[in-house]
Amino acid sequence: MCGHCGCSSDSGVTFDGKTRFQPLSRSPNTMSPLTTAHHHDNLQPDIAAHIAAHGGSTSSIVQLEIDLLSKNNEYAERNRKRLGDARILSLNLLSSPGSGKTTLLERSIADLSDAEEIYVVEGDQATQRDATRIRRAGATAVQVNTGSGCHLEADMLDQALDLLNPTAESLLFIENVGNLVCPALFDLGENHRVVVLSVTEGEDKPLKYPTMFNRADLIVINKIDLLPYVDFDLQKCINEARKLNPNAQIISLSATTGEGLQRWYDWIQQQKGLLAAS
Repeated sequence: MCGHCGCSSDSGVTFDGKTRFQPLSRSPNTMSPLTTAHHHDNLQPDIAAHIAAHGGSTSSIVQLEIDLLSKNNEYAERNRKRLGDARILSLNLLSSPGSGKTTLLERSIADLSDAEEIYVVEGDQATQRDATRIRRAGATAVQVNTGSGCHLEADMLDQALDLLNPTAESLLFIENVGNLVCPALFDLGENHRVVVLSVTEGEDKPLKYPTMFNRADLIVINKIDLLPYVDFDLQKCINEARKLNPNAQIISLSATTGEGLQRWYDWIQQQKGLLAAS
């Protein structure tokens, strides 16, 4: 997205190894009027803070960021309508690298695929390794490689949906690029944001990355099987996350051992039920 963190480089975005389009943040002529409202609050200050963190300060850059985000939101609304019309539950999984998102998806696919048609959009800067793992687990997947980009954008999801062509009332997981900063700014048109935190990362992640955790609908604390071996205060992490975002649900689990996974599955079914009733 911004020229300071590498998102605006010319490295192409690819889908399963093939370049399909020039994404919004890499197109030289994407400035447009601010015409699209967004359901998240205070995006403009977040953009300014994002630019400042990368050393930028000029108002023209801030305006460019806002214009591009506006265009992103137009695609997000298109995705939201498309998914909503088909009653597809879409979950955007966000985290640091190595939190265990892919392992959680593999386990979820194995446990839910008898009852659910599952599709996955895999986001990484490079390689198709995660999509290969997901397909091996039994789900239909598209790998989106963002090059030097540090997040998925709504137009990327739009193109991925064209390739996936998910069936009505199915389940869509979007595994975003591992990053607790930039992806927080981008609405993809998903139903819910799921932020995954592992106990190997430290309990202060919600305090360090408040924008990401403040916008979470669900916070998953993963790898609790490792609690005896790491310096991680589980209750302190939960308390800090709840102070920051009292509306988010919090689930502690281990994608490896299966402990706590039923709560994750119950939450998914609850959201599917709410979507069907809407």
